[in-house]
Formats: sequence, C-alpha cells, structure tokens
Amino acid sequence: MTKIAFVFPGQGSQKVGMGQSLVEKSKDSQQFIEQADAALGFSLSKLMAEGPQEELTVTYNAQPALLTVGALIAARLMAANIQPDYTAGHSLGEYTALVTSGMMTFEQAVTAVHQRGLYMNQAVPAGVGGMAAILGLERAEVEKVTAKITDDGDSVQPANLNCPGQIVISGTKAGIEKACTALKEAGARRALPLDVSGPFHSTLMKPAAEKLRKTLAEIEMKDATIPLIANVNASVVKQREEIQAFLVEQLYSPVLWEDSIRTMIASGVTHFIECGPGKVLSGLIKKIDRTATVYPVYDEETLEEVIAASRGWSK
Repeated sequence: MTKIAFVFPGQGSQKVGMGQSLVEKSKDSQQFIEQADAALGFSLSKLMAEGPQEELTVTYNAQPALLTVGALIAARLMAANIQPDYTAGHSLGEYTALVTSGMMTFEQAVTAVHQRGLYMNQAVPAGVGGMAAILGLERAEVEKVTAKITDDGDSVQPANLNCPGQIVISGTKAGIEKACTALKEAGARRALPLDVSGPFHSTLMKPAAEKLRKTLAEIEMKDATIPLIANVNASVVKQREEIQAFLVEQLYSPVLWEDSIRTMIASGVTHFIECGPGKVLSGLIKKIDRTATVYPVYDEETLEEVIAASRGWSK
C-alpha cells in the first residue's frame, strides 16, 4: 500500500521566479499569492517574480516566499486527490507542514514566519555568528568536538542533522572557525562555511525564540488533521499545545531531519513528495534511504508528472 508524506524545504531553496508557472496556470495558486500580499502588507509576489535575489534571500522575505510556494503546491496536489499520510518540513518548512496538516491557516503562517524572520535577523548582529556544513563525519564525533569548543568559551553546536555524512553546525564566528579546523582534524572530508545571515538553530537564537513565543501565543492553532513529524524530536505531533512549544524550541535546537525521515519510513511511508523550489530534500531523502520513492514538485510540469504517476499507486 502506498503511504505518502509531503515534505517542505527551508531557507536556501528560494530563487527569483519560484512558483511562477504554477501561479500562471491556476487561479487557486494565484489566490495564495494574493493572500500573502494582503496578510503581509507588501508585494511579496513582485519580489518572488522579479527579485532582486539578494532581497528575496533576506530571511524575513525568504521565509514567507518559501511557505507560499510550498503551501500552494500542497493544495494543488490535494485537490488532485493526492492526500498525505504525514507532513514534515525542514526548519522554516515546518510551518508549511503546519498549514497542510490543518494546524494553522495560511494567513496565520505567512504572517508568523515573516515575524520569525525579523526576530532571527535581529537576534545576532551581522558577522557575529555563522554556519558551516560538515561532510563525512559521524554525528557523535561532531557533537563531541562542538561540545568541547563550546565548553572552552566559543559557542557552536550541530544545527541540521540532514543525512548520513552531512551535518550543519551553527554558532559564533570564532566557534565555527575552531570547529571547522578541529572537525577536519577529526576526519571530516570537508568543512564548508555557509553564506547565511545568522547562526540559525543554535543557542544564540534564544532571544528570537522568546519573541516568537509571544507571537505564537496570539495565534489560535488547531489540532492536526494530518500527523506532523516535529523537527526537535522527530516524533509524531497532533496536539496544538505540543507543536506550539516545539516551534519555539526549534529556533535554537537542531533540526533532526534524518531522524524525521526514518520515523516516517518506520511508519510505512513509501512515497515522499517535496513541495517547494528545488530538490534539496529529495537528495537528502535518497541518501537516507535509497529505496524511497521521491518526487520533487516545483513547477507546473513536475506537478503534472506526480499527478500522472499517482494514478498507478496502490491505495
């Protein structure tokens, strides 16, 4: 029997022109764009369509843009009778999963992630923190090395546990530099500093998390109609009280992406559909489990492809 998960990417997947073919072909998709503009009070749609890329990449713009495209793709798939058994999102993508799971309205989520982006941008001054991708080293070794550097006074920690051999670390600039050197000495194949605006999913984000807590407390969330897999512990979440607390914790805790995918596979998921620009999550899922069936949906053509393929799936 086919079991389906919708998965949603986070920051880094945004690009000028994202979602345009979907919007041009569907009035339903156009409504998401219009609702986002109205909720935010500025033309996110123009920024998505025309750029510039630098402005679209700023965290408080990238987050609502990615959520909008992911949400409209999921809605189109569900309208075509492709119903997910689970949802999950990578970092920011968790909010798109919340919309698809029925825990937040689209308008609530697009406003919340814009605020989330502003809080994250304000939390740490530019140049103070950073992130780096560590390739070819086991999780336990990364945790051991970063914990020692943190204990010595320069904060750094695992931020995204993406797949075997790929872990992103986050922390102060000094902590990242020391960790990259130490992790390569410990056997990492590569340690690559990332071009990001802050030390996301590190303890340096705790000031942003406190502001986010207040914002989320004002949102009337609902229990899930579709189970969601939470970033912070890779467990199934259905209750609104649980996810509200997890969303705050998520801002300064590691994204357990590999564990989340394994949770869904253990629950019987056979098909993963990535809803959003690019194919980043699709690549990670195949590295976690080569036998998984994965479809990235990012434009009208790939949407039609997965709808056609779904007609042959066992119910």
